[in-house]
Amino acid sequence: MHKINQNHSRRIFLTRLSTAGIALALNPISSWAVEEQDPKIKNIVTRIMGIDAHNHMDLPFNKAEFKGQKYELAGELKNSGFTAIAMTFCVDRPALTKEGEAWERFITTLDEMDEILKENGLTRVLKAADLKEAYSKNKQIVIQSVEGGHFIEGRLERIEIAYKRGLRHIGLMHDGQSSPPMGDIYTDPPKYGGLTEFGVNTIKESNRLGILIDLAHCSTDAVNKAIEISTRPMIISHTGLNTQLGGDEQMAKMMMPRLISKEQAKIFAAVGGVIGVWTHLANSPLDYARNIRALVDIVGTEHVSMGTDTKMAPPSNAPDRFGKKTNLSWDNEKQGFFYVVVDALLKTGFAEKEIEQIGGGNYSRIFAKAMSS
Repeated sequence: MHKINQNHSRRIFLTRLSTAGIALALNPISSWAVEEQDPKIKNIVTRIMGIDAHNHMDLPFNKAEFKGQKYELAGELKNSGFTAIAMTFCVDRPALTKEGEAWERFITTLDEMDEILKENGLTRVLKAADLKEAYSKNKQIVIQSVEGGHFIEGRLERIEIAYKRGLRHIGLMHDGQSSPPMGDIYTDPPKYGGLTEFGVNTIKESNRLGILIDLAHCSTDAVNKAIEISTRPMIISHTGLNTQLGGDEQMAKMMMPRLISKEQAKIFAAVGGVIGVWTHLANSPLDYARNIRALVDIVGTEHVSMGTDTKMAPPSNAPDRFGKKTNLSWDNEKQGFFYVVVDALLKTGFAEKEIEQIGGGNYSRIFAKAMSS
């Protein structure tokens, strides 16, 4: 994502706003309370356990920097309409340079997330029943997720340590290769035949503990190898069908290696997998709903979920490095993310039962199966 310095224009803009206008501009979500919601949409969102299978919470690896930041996670999550998000972070950006650094970043981030959850009155999902309980009480909750197994650094016992800290969703790979390598990343030239022995053993240990395995960022060969190894259903949390390219040719070209083919989607669905559709290459909620429709037409409703690849709560008092805020994924949004997407899905011809599956039911199903003993 390109980031534009708007400090000068922002100063001019703010000087022209009234006091009420300033408050609205700085915190647009606060204005949603006065926006009249469509009762039909509101009722559907209320009845559905909405889950975002891939939502970033990227925190600074410097604890002093973190102490000065504010994360309004509870408010943003409630306004979104979701019951839960797979609260995801990575440790390979910026690039890792020395042994032990990935583990240090991992523990630091979990410590910081502990503080954020405490401050926001939120908890992690530790067992599948926690999701249903949160939904039944109209509360929000988070599923702890990490993008990339870099933190393991070849020491499989660390997966159980992470599990005891609340990790329940693990992405095998991310942008940078782990050390030792996990397998072939879809944006790199293949060299490992899909998965390495370390990658295979990571899957087996995650299966044993009851951690949902996420194959986003894995090459086709890596996905197929994982299908051979795993005894539990898996997810590809954030991608899109490689026929849905949007209107930005340059963006489409960059994203193409990250998209899934019809053939691979069918293979993954055939073994019970679920595929999350991200917001990239969708310039509006209707575009997003159409991208979901395209994938549903290939694999069926029961194998599709939402994995936005956005950020629910970037720091409210500090500049963010990259990524879109979930509730502001598209221009001129007046409602939370799930509300506008449910509206778009209805307009695209989905029935409420289908929206229930895509919106969170499918994720909840495979999450429970991944955790079952």
